[in-house]
Amino acid sequence: MPGAARRNNSHKPKEPKAPRSNSQEQAFTNLREMIVRGRLSPGTWMIEADIADRLGFSRTPVRGALHRLQREGYVVSTGKGNKSRMIVAPLTKEDARELYAIIAHLEGLGARQTAQLPAETRTKIVRELKEINRALADLCRAKRSEPNRIFELDLNFHRIIMEASAGPRLRDIHQTIQPQAERYWRLYAGAILDKLDESVAEHNDIIKALASGDPNKAERGLQVNWQNGVQRLSAVIDSLGERGSW
Repeated sequence: MPGAARRNNSHKPKEPKAPRSNSQEQAFTNLREMIVRGRLSPGTWMIEADIADRLGFSRTPVRGALHRLQREGYVVSTGKGNKSRMIVAPLTKEDARELYAIIAHLEGLGARQTAQLPAETRTKIVRELKEINRALADLCRAKRSEPNRIFELDLNFHRIIMEASAGPRLRDIHQTIQPQAERYWRLYAGAILDKLDESVAEHNDIIKALASGDPNKAERGLQVNWQNGVQRLSAVIDSLGERGSW
């Protein structure tokens, strides 16, 4: 009987809802990942109701997540008043220069600290970095267009250096900025492959500085890698255009 079914359902225990703060964090993490990996393209409209349906959250945590994404530079507001809209932040040369300059200093500090670790610890780190850079060099020589593989190798190279010595504050700041820079590398990676040999050479300079325990050269090496990286990126943006700036 329908009435009996309703009475029985009323006695079923309700599943506990996730705390609002937890839902907001999940929404933020999911959206950031989609933006960084290009599943939400630069310039895409971020419509609150549509996002809530897509992620399976209510609009309140999605609204909070969008505000946080805006504070961290992943989305921007366009228009005024009732006509204002949130869009995924465009990829521009100006933004890339700022991001790369910041991360260059952060990772430079990480490299300086790593170069000051005990020799035995540095030897292990250097061995791991050499293996990664050897794999990058092999891809470069073979002229194999594997942007995802190249990206993961390069990401691990930088990650190993940072995780070796960075304290909690430096890691927190780095983890806020790094995904924003990652957007550029992921979306433009396929067009930078012909310059991979330059990055491999810069990595070798960093490895040598770490092996010898020279903090000044290690710090400078990381900074040069990012400074040259943004120049390579800028040339590609000039060729392909600033995505999302239409």
